[in-house]
Amino acid sequence: MSQRIGYLTSQYPAPSHTFIRREVEALREQGIELDTFSVRPPKDDEVSSALEQDERDRTYYLLPPEPLPIARAVARALVKRPKAFVRTLRQAFEHRPPGTRGAAYAGVYFLEAMHLAAALDQRGIDHLHNHFANSAAIVGHLATSYLDIDWSFTVHGISEFDYPAGLLLGDKIRKAKFVACVSHFGRSQALRTVEPSLGDKMIIVRCGVALSQMPQRHRRDDGRFRFVSVARLSPEKGHVGLIKAFARVARERPEADLLLVGEGPRRPIIEAAIAEHGLADRVRLLGQMTERDVLTEVANSDALVVSSLMEGLPVVLMEAMAIGVPVIAPAVGGIPELVEHDVTGLIFTVSNWNGLASRMLALASNIELGDRLAVAGRRRVEEEFDVRRAVEPLRARFG
Repeated sequence: MSQRIGYLTSQYPAPSHTFIRREVEALREQGIELDTFSVRPPKDDEVSSALEQDERDRTYYLLPPEPLPIARAVARALVKRPKAFVRTLRQAFEHRPPGTRGAAYAGVYFLEAMHLAAALDQRGIDHLHNHFANSAAIVGHLATSYLDIDWSFTVHGISEFDYPAGLLLGDKIRKAKFVACVSHFGRSQALRTVEPSLGDKMIIVRCGVALSQMPQRHRRDDGRFRFVSVARLSPEKGHVGLIKAFARVARERPEADLLLVGEGPRRPIIEAAIAEHGLADRVRLLGQMTERDVLTEVANSDALVVSSLMEGLPVVLMEAMAIGVPVIAPAVGGIPELVEHDVTGLIFTVSNWNGLASRMLALASNIELGDRLAVAGRRRVEEEFDVRRAVEPLRARFG
């Protein structure tokens, strides 16, 4: 008899986490009964497609909090399984960062976990899976511990290794039935937090792209060479360094432009860097866009550039390669597992902005190079990052 699976994330659906929705779709297509749960709902402007609206409508949300239903869920949990209730409450205050703030959040997560446990029990969920080892994973772990059902999670990258999530990662790994890692790099970092004997429970599960849903590359005839970068405007994405690199490109290639897709706290600093280098007419900030519009911008560009200082394995690289757009990326995190220098893309040393500029100039000066990389890049995605193949390790454990 197959299990009924639950998926829990901090927000579902989310514009920056379309890979989770693709994974859910692929698992359902392969016969897995799967319900989605989310700590908070998306905002109205974050749900743009009919597919996303459908996922929102069928997802169970823990927030915004409603005191009476939560109180009832907690009371029922205490009456139904008093020993499990006390054990889980103790776990909530053991699995937390130190300090009064950590203690306060532990109480909140416990209440959310009892709310979630009631929903999981009502829907007959046998196994809950979290994406990201964050606060939602704490809620998921506590709820499944109370219900005594299986729990697992996916490790993606930087956010799980930094404080406070990194402090608690080893404990989560010990308590999970299995841990999905999107890259070997991520698996290596997770291994640092636990005893070697637990390595066998960490499996590689690639984030995948739906190849049939990728648009075709559009070759423009406007005489311009368009670079595009798709990333949240935050410190780890290296946008200021990208602007510095592009300043050199712009001096040597007057036909080159740079588009920045994304929004975030570093926007004022990035705008200042653009002004400092006199690039206001060559660099455009497009803000946050829908999934379809992002893919269209990539398809209309001549190269995708990732300038991050730290990464897991960016899905946008897979998307660009699937579309047939050549990519430039730093040799950091799991990226070299996807992008092989001068074979499936161009690699530069992370934070070496002169090196990045040289790679950008190489593509802008050699159309044949870009075409060769694009063909090999598409083939690489087909081999390992097609979502239908990527979910097979999960299906084997859920089925």
